[in-house]
Amino acid sequence: MRWAILKATRKILLALVLGLLANPATASCLDQVFEGATFSVCTAQAGSDLRVFLNGADGRPYGGFAPLETALHAQGQHLAFAMNAGMFQPDLSPVGLYIEEGHELHRIVTSEGPGNFGLLPNGVFCIEQGKLSVVESRAFAAAPLPCRYASQSGPMLVIDGALHPSFLPDSTSYKLRNGVGVREDGLMAWFVLANTPVTFDRFARFFRDGLGARNALYFDGSISRLYAPDLGRSGAGFALGPMVGLVEGN
Repeated sequence: MRWAILKATRKILLALVLGLLANPATASCLDQVFEGATFSVCTAQAGSDLRVFLNGADGRPYGGFAPLETALHAQGQHLAFAMNAGMFQPDLSPVGLYIEEGHELHRIVTSEGPGNFGLLPNGVFCIEQGKLSVVESRAFAAAPLPCRYASQSGPMLVIDGALHPSFLPDSTSYKLRNGVGVREDGLMAWFVLANTPVTFDRFARFFRDGLGARNALYFDGSISRLYAPDLGRSGAGFALGPMVGLVEGN
């Protein structure tokens, strides 16, 4: 009897895995706890319709998830999830590299500077055909990848399995934070929002130790937001610049 139950369970799990592989657009969002802090985690597979967004058809920034959803619905599509995807200027334009549909709309920035973005090393989140990656910015500038979509932000959270050297375990800077990490094979990415204030050190360790990300990138802090219908989150709030989202439909 127990053996029959085990066999049936394995068949169900195998069907689920094959379903995910056959439909890479499938996304899942869930809440996880790590060292007493709660994180919302959404996953996306390489090869799915994952994009970064900035401007609408009128050439002006979407500014948030609701206008983006409206534009997608007009095309018979919708967002499985979305989050802010990098720092931006007061006019909502990107601070660093931004690539959309293979076109570079803003150049890469490799110099040290003020704020979290300039806390080197920073990095680039790149969406290629069939691969997802987070790459340190100077390495990317030296050997650019053929990104269909990309957004630069900073600092890097995890660099080849090591935490950013400026992070302090005893830091007293606690904030809501969001970012992205990638699996070592480049076939999956984790998009994470800290629902309770955390330090950079704990946020980075969640990516590395909690999720297994070998490279991870910080998107932003206090303005961090997530659109995730599965979790009942609309992501309403202040205006946003670059966003990343998984598109479904059509």
